[in-house]
Amino acid sequence: MKTQVLYATMTGHSKKIAHAIAERLGSQAYDLKQNPTIPDCDLLFIVSGIYGGDSKPELISFVKSLSPTQVRKVALITSSTRNSAQGSLRQALRDTGIQVATEEYLCQGGFLFKAMGHPNKDEIEDAVTFAQNLVKEPVLS
Repeated sequence: MKTQVLYATMTGHSKKIAHAIAERLGSQAYDLKQNPTIPDCDLLFIVSGIYGGDSKPELISFVKSLSPTQVRKVALITSSTRNSAQGSLRQALRDTGIQVATEEYLCQGGFLFKAMGHPNKDEIEDAVTFAQNLVKEPVLS
């Protein structure tokens, strides 16, 4: 299965998670800030945080440019201080016709003095395990 990883980060948390996943899967991690061209893949992991209660608008705009022939399936990995899921991002992907994994990995994110030190080493390893399991058996919505 051909996999890729895209991340959007403000604090660096998503970058750490994305690079750990990409390294373990033998994939490339792409930074949204670089406006990357995502190579065709069977499964794209999108790693991002929740900012102000929602997905990053730039990330939502970016995924609207993807097609189901380019990216067949997507799995979401999210860090958030409130353990919030990526509802807007999930809907934008569905609107393009791209299948989205039913399960979303959520981990504690840190912001300013709240939950400093997160995601920690164990949470990053759990995100990698989540990704490895989805490569073996993708569960899609």
